[in-house]
Amino acid sequence: MASSIEWPLSTSWRWTERAQVSVATPPAERMTDADAAALAQLSEAALVDACLAGRAGAFDLIVERHRRPIYQLCYRFVGNHEDASDLSQDVFLRAFRGLRSFRGGSSLGTWLYRIGVNVCLNRVGASTTLDRATASVDDHPLTDDRSDSPSDLILRKERAGFVRAAIAQLPRKQRATLILRTYHEMTHQEIADVLGTSVGAVKANFFHALGNLKKLLGDM
Repeated sequence: MASSIEWPLSTSWRWTERAQVSVATPPAERMTDADAAALAQLSEAALVDACLAGRAGAFDLIVERHRRPIYQLCYRFVGNHEDASDLSQDVFLRAFRGLRSFRGGSSLGTWLYRIGVNVCLNRVGASTTLDRATASVDDHPLTDDRSDSPSDLILRKERAGFVRAAIAQLPRKQRATLILRTYHEMTHQEIADVLGTSVGAVKANFFHALGNLKKLLGDM
């Protein structure tokens, strides 16, 4: 994946009982190679426990494991690198602050996707404009287009911009369902777990999303 879709970790994360905030880890608390290797061997539940216990580097590892799919999720909602990076960091900040609420009933990845969808829907709203939805599509491609001819490249990116703008006009649940199903290739059950709904509702939302998308693209 191109480096343009990545955002750097500017701070280390440490759990504190009194203030659930991101802070720079003092040099004395930085991980050794042995500490990092030991963390890498922990199960998901044990890694969460390590975060809650304030173990240096534990939340950094969670971010490292999950930041790419969370970034991609945010990018699909907003269509540009800068906003997707900001949203991604907001997702992990909220996850850090709410880590004690993670009960392990779903995977950590599913829980982070749930936070990500809520953050994105709350931020972008239901009235994203065409110009906003197509911003930076050319600047931050998610696929390798070097083999395309100039005319094919222009047409493909034009179509991508219109599709992104149409998706931005879908109702909230339809938009989230379409993005998770189409771009993240989740099953209906996985989407239901993320959205906190039933498989039947997911299927219905996906069906209606496709129908509405077809109408919107016809109008465009």
